[in-house]
This record gives sequence, structure tokens and C-alpha cells, in this order.
Amino acid sequence: MDRAPGLSVRLKLTLSYAGFLMLAGVLLLAAVWVFLLRYVPDRAMLINPDDRPANGVFPVRSALLEVFAPRAAAVLAFLLVFGLLGGWILAGRMLAPLTRITDATRMATNGSLSHRIRLPGRADEFRELADAFDTMLAQIETHVAEQRRFAANASHELRTPLAISKTLLDVARTDPDHVTGDIIDRLSAVNARAIDLTEALLLLSRAEQRSFTREPVDLSLLAEEATETLLPLAEEHGVTIETRGDIARTSGSPALLLQLTTNLLHNAIVHNLPEQGTVWVGTGVRPGTVVLTVENTGEKLTPELAATLTEPFQRGTERVRTDHAGVGLGLAIVRTITHAHDGKLTLTPRTAGGLRITVELPAVSPHTDR
Repeated sequence: MDRAPGLSVRLKLTLSYAGFLMLAGVLLLAAVWVFLLRYVPDRAMLINPDDRPANGVFPVRSALLEVFAPRAAAVLAFLLVFGLLGGWILAGRMLAPLTRITDATRMATNGSLSHRIRLPGRADEFRELADAFDTMLAQIETHVAEQRRFAANASHELRTPLAISKTLLDVARTDPDHVTGDIIDRLSAVNARAIDLTEALLLLSRAEQRSFTREPVDLSLLAEEATETLLPLAEEHGVTIETRGDIARTSGSPALLLQLTTNLLHNAIVHNLPEQGTVWVGTGVRPGTVVLTVENTGEKLTPELAATLTEPFQRGTERVRTDHAGVGLGLAIVRTITHAHDGKLTLTPRTAGGLRITVELPAVSPHTDR
């Protein structure tokens, strides 16, 4: 924003210090006049020579003013110079942290997010501002790194089906005798995967923007609906689904929370034991929160691997892969929807193998949906 030039804060503080000091000096001189000089007589008074030890003529007000006025003016001039010089030095020392913060802001504006102010000293307003700015820079740097990594992974994932489609079309063009039906089937599968990936990216963007209307939602009903929808997939994989829990009311988008529940259940089914696997789905109520828990059997996972599974396009290389492994955005969407609803997502590897995923959301009163 273009602004008209003005006085610096340091100069304003300097003038304020000097003005305050001059005002204090004037008030002090006024007090001397009011409480002292006004009682000095205007005319000379002779003192009785017999009175000892005083003798001679008592000083008059005019004589005192002639002596006092020049010295008072000199004192005021000294206070002015001292106030300007001292105020300039003091203002510079006081504003030194602000200069560092301003320099850091300019660096951040130019794209440098790795630096930090790290202002030393005890806590005060400037240091609180510097610490808050450092925290903001760290969060922005992390967010930008995640966005760049996401963009690179998304570009790679979107390029893969396009490259496969191009290869299939080149084969069909160069080999007219090739079975057309087989190529069409493969192109259809590749196109369906590209559509699923695009829809997942759009859903992820919608959740991040929080562009939804909040309504009362019962997580237990969503868990039942997701279980009924994915029951055929579970039977195909030989996985048993066990549901339990209580009514768990929260507030949010029914569509997004259903997508969250479906993604968790789908992930638990396809990343399970090759046969005779189990998935446990439960809901509960805690003080101030409601909880959705999805737990499954499967291969043993390390805490380090589990911590990366919510990153976009992280499918867990040590986990069982199937044709239904998805596009690598399932748990990333779950994390984004959870955060968009002011919730908390926790992934914990099970000792016997598999994963336990817990979603905690703010609870609402039962009377809210009436």
C-alpha cells in the first residue's frame, strides 16, 4: 500500500520524551513562582539593624526575577537538548526489537521462510510479538512444504494414468490387429482411476476450505451406513466387521463425515490380513467430545510408518496391497475433514498387528437437533 511519507516512530517518541521533559520543567518553575516568589514583596524592606544576625535590605521580587529568569531559561534549554538527545537514544534502544521484526517480515515477504527472529531477553510485548511471528513462520513453512510435496505427488499421480492411456493408444495405432476390446477395457479402468483421483482431490480441497454448513450428526448412524455400504467389499476380502458403540452427536457436514467414516472403514478392509481379518467399528462419548474408532487386524506397523499414513499418496509400503488400495488420499481426506471439524485424529499401531484409528470431535447437546 502506498502511503504519504511521515515522521518515524523513533522521532515521534523522541519529541514526546523531550516535550514531556519540557512540560515537567515548566511545571516545576511554575511551582516555584506560585509557592515561593509570589510571597516576596515588590518593594524594598529595611531590616532593624538591632536584629541579629540579619541586617540590611530584604531582596525584592523584581531583583529575584532578574536573577532567576535567565537561569530558568538556561535550564529549560538544557532540558530540551537533554530530552531530544536522551529521547533519541532511548527510543532507538526500545525500538531495536521492532527493527529486527520488520527485517524478518521483509524477508518473509520476499519468500524466505526458513529464518527466525529468536529475540533474546525476558518476556515483554516485543518478545511476545517476535515469538508469535516465529511460530507463524514455522507453520507457514510447514504448510508450504506440504503443499509443494502434495502438488508434486498429485502431478505424478495424475500423469500416470495419462501416460498409460497414451501408451495404450499408441499400441492400438501401431498394431491394428490388437484386440480392441482389451484396450477399451484397460482404458476404461485407467480413466476410472483418474476420475476417482480427481474427485478425491476436489473433496480434499472442499474440506480444507471448510465450505460446508454445519448440522447435527450422529456418528453411530454414519458408522452403520458405511458398514452396510462396504459389507460386500468386506465379504469379498474375507473380513468380518463388528460394530458397537453409543449415540455420538456432533456438529458438521453429514456428507463429509460420512466420507470420513467410509474412508476409515474402506482402509481397514483393504489393508487387512489376506484372509479371516477383522474390523472393529465403535463410537463413544467422552467429556466434551465424541469418538469414532476403527480398528483392524493386519501386518505389524511401526509408529514411524503409522505417522506418515495421513500424508497424501502415502499408502504404506509394508502393508498388504490389493486392487482396491485406492488413490492414496483416503487417510489424507480423513485428516483434513477431522481438522475442518475442529477434531483430532490419532493413529496407533496395534501390538498384534494392524492399526487403531481414533477420531475425536466436539460433542453437542442432545437438544441441539430438536
